Amino acid sequence: LHIACLALEVGPGDKVWTSANTFVASANCAVYCGAKVDFIDIDRHSNNISVDALRKKLIEAKKINSLPKVVIPVHFSGNPCEMNSIKKLSDEYGFKIIEDASHAIGASYRLNKIGNCEYSDITVFSFHPVKIITTGEGGMAITNESKLSERMIRHRSHGITSDYQHMQTRPEGEIWNYQQIDIGHNYRMTDIQAALGLSQLKSLDQFIERRHAIARRYDEAFSNLPLILPHVNFDSYSSYHIYIVRIREVLCRKTQKQVYDALLNAGIGINLHYIPVYRHPFYEKQGFKKGYCPEAELYYKETITLPIHPSLNFKEQNYIINVIGNILK
Repeated sequence: LHIACLALEVGPGDKVWTSANTFVASANCAVYCGAKVDFIDIDRHSNNISVDALRKKLIEAKKINSLPKVVIPVHFSGNPCEMNSIKKLSDEYGFKIIEDASHAIGASYRLNKIGNCEYSDITVFSFHPVKIITTGEGGMAITNESKLSERMIRHRSHGITSDYQHMQTRPEGEIWNYQQIDIGHNYRMTDIQAALGLSQLKSLDQFIERRHAIARRYDEAFSNLPLILPHVNFDSYSSYHIYIVRIREVLCRKTQKQVYDALLNAGIGINLHYIPVYRHPFYEKQGFKKGYCPEAELYYKETITLPIHPSLNFKEQNYIINVIGNILK
């Protein structure tokens, strides 16, 4: 994410917008470049960036000459954003797009795999240990533009190039088989990590199919419970990186915390995705306040992430389903 921003020449004075409902990395990457970060509220059904909220924010930003240089949509939980609509806004308002597909390897939008960059300048994937495939740590950036690719490769490796097209001429008789032409970083993945990732990539379709099978069983089991279940748009195919249920407190008479604590006490590993980024102390110091993105905050107060991974067997899943059923009786 950082070198994607650098490749798009994000720097001091620039503005980068991203979803309020994401991991902090989606915002931090812009801060590293000295840019100012802002947040877009989410759609109540998809939990992704709300296109309507983005459009309204762009209209207001244009009035005060404060448009973003880059927008970073996040394919939350593996469910693709409405990229066609976001791309149309990009064409109208002149911002670049980095797709944060950290959750979405193996997902599809309009029958094409996420990562094809039809609607974006760069797509970024994460291979953190909890992701669908892992390299232990690290990630991958994809682009269809050779210039952006060259920039990211240099930023990944100390700003060094061995491409003679980009190297400066030096006195005859001196050997220059590489040159540092920019300031860069040591962001290279090790060969061992890459080999692990390539071996897992062969099983990606199998991993996704297994996640869909688990999600279908959850959907069926929870259909009559006072929960809001994950929504996937008709033109998308989710990777189901995570499976989230939303607690309808008015109907089940249980708070999110009561359900959360009961699941933990039953030995079930659950999580919360996500605290709105601007509610973290670092971003509150930048001036953001509670209530800035109401939908993201309401979502945060009502949701719990349940286990979904290929090694989760049906016996274990049945236990989770039964525990939730008993909690919400």
